[in-house]
Amino acid sequence: MPNERLGAAMAAGGWTYNGLADKVEVDPKSVERWVNLGRTPRRATATLAAETLGEDVHALWPALRQARPARAVSPELVALYGQRADVPVSAFADMLAQANEHIDVLVYAAVFLHESYPRLNDVLRERAAAGCAVRIAVGDPDSTNVQQRGAEERFGHGIESRCRLALMHFRPLAEVSGIEVRTHATTLYNSIYRADDQVMINAHVWGVNAYGAPVWHLRRSGEGGMFDTYTRSFDAVWEIATPVSEG
Repeated sequence: MPNERLGAAMAAGGWTYNGLADKVEVDPKSVERWVNLGRTPRRATATLAAETLGEDVHALWPALRQARPARAVSPELVALYGQRADVPVSAFADMLAQANEHIDVLVYAAVFLHESYPRLNDVLRERAAAGCAVRIAVGDPDSTNVQQRGAEERFGHGIESRCRLALMHFRPLAEVSGIEVRTHATTLYNSIYRADDQVMINAHVWGVNAYGAPVWHLRRSGEGGMFDTYTRSFDAVWEIATPVSEG
């Protein structure tokens, strides 16, 4: 089927098959097939041809609007779990214990960590003593967003109680050198557990408790990837979180 839009654009600009072919460095027969047979050139060639004609590439070749195939696997993806309950608690603990520079935790409560790994505070103290910067942000139990999450997950005041319990667990660390503990009142789209260049992301799903929502384990691979997206998110929340004292 002829590409009438392309033929009209060429005619309006006085372009011949040979002229456009020379400009985009293809055989004139290729340009003829674009017009008369409706063939679609490679994206880079089509883009150059459209720029030459002063047209929108997608107007000339609508097929190029189709999204490029997604990568089957991101180079940053270490593992994907259907729900947090599938992740061994040791995976979180081991990752944090291996950190040398950064530990960042952004949650509402995550009391499963202390319940399943009683030495968590000791590990955090040890990492801080070794020079690792530790930042812990837990949900403010009195905040509207925490209370709303409880209603959405049909957990009621339970989530508020768990936030208070998490704060009780982490509060003794507030005065430890190298460790900061804060509370936040933000909408929590994902819980973040970062250790140096690795991070566990517990995605949140409306109406589903965190233990039933997916987790992806990422390892940083260059700048501007998913890992950096989540660490920037943590930093943004940290800036507006409220410091906790030991008292």
